[in-house]
Amino acid sequence: MVLSGKLLKNTLTAFFAVMPSLFFANQHDDTTETVTESAVHAAIEGESAKGEPESKKDAVDAYIEHHLQDDYGFTFFSDEATGEHYGFPLPVILIDNGLKIFSSSEFHHGEKLAEVDGNFYALHHGKIYKTDATGDLKLNEHHHPTVEKPFDISITKNVVTMLFTSILLLLMFVGLAKSYKKGPIPTGMGRVLEPLILFIRDEVAIPNIGEKKYRKYMGFLLTVFFFIWILNLLGMTPLGVNVTGNISVTVCLALFTYLITQFSANKDYWKHIFWMPDVPVAMKIVLMPIEILGTLTKPFALLIRLFANITAGHVVIMSLIAMMFVGKNLAADMPISIGLTLFISVIELLVAFLQAFIFTMLSSLFIGMAVQDHHHADDHDHHTDEEPIII
Repeated sequence: MVLSGKLLKNTLTAFFAVMPSLFFANQHDDTTETVTESAVHAAIEGESAKGEPESKKDAVDAYIEHHLQDDYGFTFFSDEATGEHYGFPLPVILIDNGLKIFSSSEFHHGEKLAEVDGNFYALHHGKIYKTDATGDLKLNEHHHPTVEKPFDISITKNVVTMLFTSILLLLMFVGLAKSYKKGPIPTGMGRVLEPLILFIRDEVAIPNIGEKKYRKYMGFLLTVFFFIWILNLLGMTPLGVNVTGNISVTVCLALFTYLITQFSANKDYWKHIFWMPDVPVAMKIVLMPIEILGTLTKPFALLIRLFANITAGHVVIMSLIAMMFVGKNLAADMPISIGLTLFISVIELLVAFLQAFIFTMLSSLFIGMAVQDHHHADDHDHHTDEEPIII
C-alpha cells in the first residue's frame, strides 16, 4: 500500500503523541502595543486590554489581521477568564552579533521581553525588534518602531506547515512509485493520486508544453500543484495557518516559474522578445521594452492571483464569524453567520483546488511559450504551396 502502511501510521502517531508535550500556558503580565487574542476578544466586548473603550469594528479588523499573519507559535485557543493561551511555541532564530536561538514562549505572546545573552528583544505586530531593558521601541509619528531589527530566520508556523506538506508529498509520491514496482495498478492512496497525476499530464502539461518536451517539467508541475492544494486545505483547518495567503510564499512560487521559464527558453523565444520577426524595424524597437516587461508581469500575475484569492477567502470567513459578536441580537445572528460560514467554506474547498490548478496551468503555459519551436519560413512556404495566387 502507498500510505496505509506502517510508515505513515507511525509518523502520524508520533506527531500527535509529541504535540501535547509541547503545549504551554502563559499567564498575562505586562502588556505592550502588540494585539493578542485575549485583547481582541476583550475589545469585541467593548473594552481594550487597558480598560479603555474600543469599537467592535476595530477589534474585528485586528482579529482578522492577527489570523492572516504568520506567528512564532501555534495558539489553538485562549482562556479569557484565566488569561492563558494553549498551544505550543516554535524556535526563534536570530542573527545579531552571532546566532541567538530561544523559544518563542519567552515573549509570552508579546507581553514580555526576551533576554538572550544580555540582549533584549520585543515582539511587536508579528516582528522582532532589538530594544533595551525598558522595552522602548522608539516609535515615530506613524507609530512604527525605529530601533534595530535583527536578521530573522525563525521557524514560524508557516515554515512548519510547509515542512509538513513537503514531507507528506515525499511520502505520497515515494509510496506511489513503490506501488508501481508491484504491478501496473497502484494501491491504497495511489488510486487517488494517479487520476490527478494523469489529469495534470493530459490536460495541463501536454496541451501547453507539447508531447515532446512535457516530461522534463512534470516534476515541477506536479510538485507545485499538490504543494499549493495541500497548503490551501490546511489553511481551512483550525490550525490558523495562512501560508498561500502570505505574499512572500507566493512570490517564491512565482519566482520558480519565472526562472524555469527563462532558463528553458529557446532562441525563438528570445528572438520574439528582442527582435520581433515579420515586423517593421520601428515597431521592433517599440515592442522590445514591452515584451521585456511582459516577462515580469506574467509571474507577477501568478503571485497576486494566488495571494488575493486565498486571503479574500479567509477574510470573508472570519468576517462572517465576527457577525455573531458584532450583532446585537446573538440569537438571530448566530444561525445566519454559521450558515453563511459553512456555505463559504464549501466554496473555499473548490477555490483551494481551483487556485492550485490555475497556478499550475499558467506555469505550464508560460513554459510552453518559452520552449515551443517556431518555423515562420516553413509555414510561409507551406501556405504558398497550398494556396497559390492565380492571376
